Amino acid sequence: MRRDNLASYRAKRDFSHTDEPSGKAAVPAADQLRFVIQRHDATRLHYDFRLELDGVFKSWAVTKGPSLDPHDKRLAVEVEDHPLDYGDFEGTIPEGQYGGGTVQLWDRGYWIPEGDPHDGLKRGDLKFTLVGGRLSGSWVLVRMKWDRERSRGSKRNNWLLIKHRDEAAVDGDGDRLLKDPSSIASGRTLKEIALGKGRAPTPFMTAKKRGANAVWDSNKKGGGDKVTLPESKIKARKVRSMPDFVEPQLCKLVDRAPSGSGWGHEVKFDGYRLQLRIEDGEATLRTRKGLDWTDKFSAIAKAAEKLPDCMIDGEAVALDKAGAPDFGALQAALSEGRSEDLIFFAFDLLFVDGEDLRPLPLRERKERLKELLSKVKGKHPLIRYVDHFETAGDAVLESACRMHFEGIVSKELDAPYRSGRHGTWTKAKCRGGQEVIIGGWTTTGSKLRSLLAGVYRNDRLVYVGRVGTGFGESVMRSLVPKLKAVESKTTPFASGASPPKEANMHWASPELVAEIEFAGWTRDGNVRQAAFKGLRSDKPAEEVEAEEPVEATKAELAVPKPKRGRASKAKSSGATAPNGPGVVMGVSISHPDKALWPDEDPPVTKLELARYYEEIGEWMLGHIKGRPCSIVRTPDGIHGDQKFFQRHAMPGGSHLITEVVVRGDRKPYLQIDRVEALAAMAQIGATELHPWNSQPGAPDLPGRLVFDLDPAPDVDFKEVIKGAQEVRRRLEKLGLVPFCKTTGGKGLHVVVPLTDDKKTPDWDAAKMFAKEICRRLADAEPDRYVLNMAKKERGGRIFLDYLRNDRTSTAVAPLSPRARDGAPVSMPLDWSQVKAGLDPQRYTIRTAAALLRKSKPWRGYDEAARPLRAAIETLVNSEE
Repeated sequence: MRRDNLASYRAKRDFSHTDEPSGKAAVPAADQLRFVIQRHDATRLHYDFRLELDGVFKSWAVTKGPSLDPHDKRLAVEVEDHPLDYGDFEGTIPEGQYGGGTVQLWDRGYWIPEGDPHDGLKRGDLKFTLVGGRLSGSWVLVRMKWDRERSRGSKRNNWLLIKHRDEAAVDGDGDRLLKDPSSIASGRTLKEIALGKGRAPTPFMTAKKRGANAVWDSNKKGGGDKVTLPESKIKARKVRSMPDFVEPQLCKLVDRAPSGSGWGHEVKFDGYRLQLRIEDGEATLRTRKGLDWTDKFSAIAKAAEKLPDCMIDGEAVALDKAGAPDFGALQAALSEGRSEDLIFFAFDLLFVDGEDLRPLPLRERKERLKELLSKVKGKHPLIRYVDHFETAGDAVLESACRMHFEGIVSKELDAPYRSGRHGTWTKAKCRGGQEVIIGGWTTTGSKLRSLLAGVYRNDRLVYVGRVGTGFGESVMRSLVPKLKAVESKTTPFASGASPPKEANMHWASPELVAEIEFAGWTRDGNVRQAAFKGLRSDKPAEEVEAEEPVEATKAELAVPKPKRGRASKAKSSGATAPNGPGVVMGVSISHPDKALWPDEDPPVTKLELARYYEEIGEWMLGHIKGRPCSIVRTPDGIHGDQKFFQRHAMPGGSHLITEVVVRGDRKPYLQIDRVEALAAMAQIGATELHPWNSQPGAPDLPGRLVFDLDPAPDVDFKEVIKGAQEVRRRLEKLGLVPFCKTTGGKGLHVVVPLTDDKKTPDWDAAKMFAKEICRRLADAEPDRYVLNMAKKERGGRIFLDYLRNDRTSTAVAPLSPRARDGAPVSMPLDWSQVKAGLDPQRYTIRTAAALLRKSKPWRGYDEAARPLRAAIETLVNSEE
């Protein structure tokens, strides 16, 4: 803790007059973050809510106290940080002193942040779980909107303290715990504390003996309740009986797997989520909506009868010959009553032997689960423990995809079990999956041709496209009768969101839910390349909504760095996963010592290329994201036999690389939308990146102009510099803002960012504009410039290449390496650098990152975008 963390706290107090702690006393560390709530009878009664973080208490004054009712939003005013020993303060602050009044310890215990608490505080959305003497369950502190936008100089920072809906929530009587007048630490009332009566509070923060049975005593009037909280971990709760069913914890779909520390990654099973409950030797299996499906999975239930009383969260799966989950085989086994062919994969333990384990960290729950399942005997048990990996998530996902699994589930290992979808469990998929409602079907003759799929959006059933593959003969034999049973004369889709009626189309009542696999959503919100996997009877149709991945948070994506001097080892419960120095941004780099630029001293390797991409990736991403990107691959090195240009995605490509279908071409293009995809590019030996020059996400709209000044071999580079400055002058005269970069060769690129609006001209207009700029320059100085790309016409002159300004044309990305001797890169420059003495050869894979940090080129690039239409009009009206 830095000395100035408590400067504001100390400045407001005179410790010769108040008994409040100064913060100089040492406070023993604990394995869990602690919280304290103090009832404070000052000018008006309020509750001081304090969360331990970074060696101090982050503090808020909650005017009406915390409410257990999720409907109540309690104002919480952020105040100065308090010292940790303040968490044991109970007494009276003298009148005239800051906060004068009586302070009572009302609650205390441990708090578990959801994700990175620093990020939550910064964003104004801090989610956490409390495990205290009075308060428990999930909560959130949300900074009020006005305060998010206010200047930093404001004296007030207002938040709202809100209870999340869970088992600890109470509707209608949220203040019931506030009615208890006693201290959690001494049992005294505010009046008794003010009069100095009763015994002193039991210490919590400053207790000298902080063993596993460190306690505080609430000592209510008429008798005390003792609450035990261990230092090393949170205790399970003793219960008289298990509930019949617990709402399961659900996963948040994210665009990439977490790579930060503290996450465990499990294989994502393609089956039915089930809750297994055993009591007195009788097993029950329920779906995630609480339906009793014990009869469907009778063999698993029978195998579970030998377990002690417990409740286990898991998934029932059918495995193919290769050992991968097969959803179709699962449905076939269920329809034919072959439950002995199914496996229950257990991944969480909620109750066992009269204890509620949900408050415990997942890591401990899984240890207890593994021990419990060791009692299941048999060579091929139907109940199996799910292991996890603690290495970078993207590396685990990469391996899962290669093994043809659906994806992975990532879980915070220190988090409790919380019903619902909260973010401490995420899922990342190798290929998109979605539940859809069957709103109809089409036929060819007597055969099923396609399903008409829909999802609910804003309580309206909306058509999202056709599912045209995945129907084998056996599937159709079972599916067609079910479709005919729900056939309807009218469309189930909402008005304006239904496909037009055509021959051989049948409508269906919105009752059947199908699981599909698809390549992603189109810009119009329809599914792409959808394939049928099977019907789902464990989820009501009215709950089927479009599930699109959210962007993972910075805390989730933070890649743990290996310790210097030794390779870091993948932590796992008996399983292995790639990790160590050959992993970059979660991507395993095979043959990391492969020399891609072999003539350098030392050679530039494949691993060095990946690390270069990692270092400059965030900067580069702004110039390539959302745009199809062609690549030059040199897997055997730049002088190797294999050197080819790739535009389209290929089978077996990395899940990190986006595939995008562009109008006019059925084959999907490559696209780099995340920095980790650059490491995947290095893995396949992509030594050059050439994105389209379109607007992000809009390939039909020009997003920038590129003027390529390509000199003949006998032209001095200083002439290229003069040419770039002249192009700059002409563009600025038209109201545009140009930027410059080296090409990684002997030329220069002048780049002009364009705005994206409804008046943006099309590519033909952009290309003609660029050509006219170059034509006028060549006409003005024909001895220096030429528009003809034929080499015989270019002697002694600079070729002004405007042809890159076309819809499918590309230009090398800024900071992209080049597959040329010297390992050069296309370096972005400030115009102050574009002068005599500029040497493009100094910008290489080994120098560019440091130079980028030093010079910070292309500042204000996004803000410099201008409308092209205005420039065209100015050019047409100009005489030059």
